[in-house]
Amino acid sequence: MNNTPQFLVRDTFTTAIVKNFIVVLVWFSLSYINGSVVATFFRNQVFYEDPRYILFIHMVINDAVQLTVTISLFVVSYIFYTINVSICCFFILVAVFTTRNTPINLAGMAIERYIAICEPLRHAQICTVRRTYYLICFIWFVCVVPDITDLFVTLATESLTFFHTSVFCIRQNVFKDPVLLYKRQAFDALYFSFVFLTLVYTYLRVLFAARALSTEKTSAQRARNTILLHGAQLLMCLLSYISPSVEVILHMIFPGRILEIRYANYLIVYILPRFLSPIIYGVRDKKFRKYLKRYFICCICRVSGRVDQEENENKASP
Repeated sequence: MNNTPQFLVRDTFTTAIVKNFIVVLVWFSLSYINGSVVATFFRNQVFYEDPRYILFIHMVINDAVQLTVTISLFVVSYIFYTINVSICCFFILVAVFTTRNTPINLAGMAIERYIAICEPLRHAQICTVRRTYYLICFIWFVCVVPDITDLFVTLATESLTFFHTSVFCIRQNVFKDPVLLYKRQAFDALYFSFVFLTLVYTYLRVLFAARALSTEKTSAQRARNTILLHGAQLLMCLLSYISPSVEVILHMIFPGRILEIRYANYLIVYILPRFLSPIIYGVRDKKFRKYLKRYFICCICRVSGRVDQEENENKASP
């Protein structure tokens, strides 16, 4: 087994069923939660003018796309094992773009919260809706440009027949040029440093400001808990920048556990942070929670109304 390439090592049938059942169940659960959050946002115009909620809903939609693409790749890898290189390129790039998006989007939200708490008089002037959309465009630009070059380099170095072949769909099997690895590591270090420094600076400033402004112990405790949740989510998202290197190190330490390492890495780095977004910015936020409750109440009333109507129709029918 030690001489077998990593992508040729496969799970047993039972293990594969259990792993796929778990990730698909997670996808259904998160899709329902994210769908409810998105529906709540677009049904209430009050959120359209708030940069905080615009960034939040952008992150939710981005995470929903990321989760759908990565779980699709996960399931396809067990059903077909190998897929066409061209299709694999598309899925890999979308997964990479959306994965990079989340930490940088969170950094933008951290800056917005820092301005709102530490510079409240200038918040409305600095954090406008137009600038928020410019920030979202900038986030996509810095996430797409460095990694789209992988495709251009591959198109220049590989023959056209390569794109008609089938491979096990992981990044190193498609973008194989060694230069791309060094470039990826350099940009990962750059992104990691930027987001980490933004995290440390803004959240420490917000924490100190929350302590200074809070007159009640419960308010200060709530602010600290929120900041700790923000930090935990950002930390888990930042793991996506170093997870390939960590996976290699763990594989060297546990050479026969590559499948378990890859699966645990996938759950911790790519799925778990997506659970925290609706909790931190949806359920715990008083304003958004109020409208989210209204959405669920309306859904329950509609379902109960349909059930009553069907019962009445059944009673009326001979």
